[in-house]
Amino acid sequence: MKVRKAVIPAAGLGTRMLPATKTVPKEMLPMVDKPVLQYIVEEAVEAGIEDILIVTNRAKSAMDDYFDYYPELEHRLERAGKEKELEEVKKAADLANIFYVRQKETRGLGHAIYRAKRFVGDEPFAVLLGDDIMRARNPVIGQIIAAAEKYDSSAVGVQQVPDEIVSKYGVVKPEALEDHVFAVRDMQEKPTLAEKFSNYAILGRYVLKPDIFDILEHQAPGYGGEVQLTDGLRTLSAQGKVLAVDFEGRRYDTGNLKGFLEATIDFALDHPETGEWLRRFLLEKAQTL
Repeated sequence: MKVRKAVIPAAGLGTRMLPATKTVPKEMLPMVDKPVLQYIVEEAVEAGIEDILIVTNRAKSAMDDYFDYYPELEHRLERAGKEKELEEVKKAADLANIFYVRQKETRGLGHAIYRAKRFVGDEPFAVLLGDDIMRARNPVIGQIIAAAEKYDSSAVGVQQVPDEIVSKYGVVKPEALEDHVFAVRDMQEKPTLAEKFSNYAILGRYVLKPDIFDILEHQAPGYGGEVQLTDGLRTLSAQGKVLAVDFEGRRYDTGNLKGFLEATIDFALDHPETGEWLRRFLLEKAQTL
């Protein structure tokens, strides 16, 4: 089992980030000097992914354009001697082999993943949600791929979350296999505190084997009237075919304003052109509050 392909679902309407996302895809909002989506693509590439499918909708052509060449801009930068800027502009187009398919109806994450069936074929594949940026020494999706390949199994990335937000996530019923790796005996989508199996929440990273497509094809709508990936994975977990990996790293939900600002500040503090300036600015600002 070798994971070479990835799918990035990015067809959501971005309602948590309105009005900015009325005309700009949430995945294309700038975080320091790159759009959110580029960080996710770079994580996949760093983990050894070769081919990436982005699931979009009709309002998100900006993503197609961004990961393409822009000859007019490149020629102008070259004539102006702006080699650094030219290198950065070309970098996005050269990151990976990127393909696109549209989710023509907003019918949930499970339906979006099913749209990748032809792209995936009979291979295992990674899934990286378009809202979630991970910050880790080792790529988070790489950690999950390693466990999935070792056990020849589908896998989900998890971390423990506090009780007050557990109902916002899909959670797993884990059984320890080794450090940071669990067999999943059951899972549930957005449980109440009384219903929850654990505080291990599924956080935006998956490795799936192609047998998930047979399940999703016939999956009835679940929470919110949409086809939920968690419901499909629950069927697999009942067959003993799903792992949970308690990954090392920090996850940011950039699909909401607070998570987006947290990620922007943390990444800006580490950026060579903004780090020292922002650190001084924040200290000065804190003294005036």
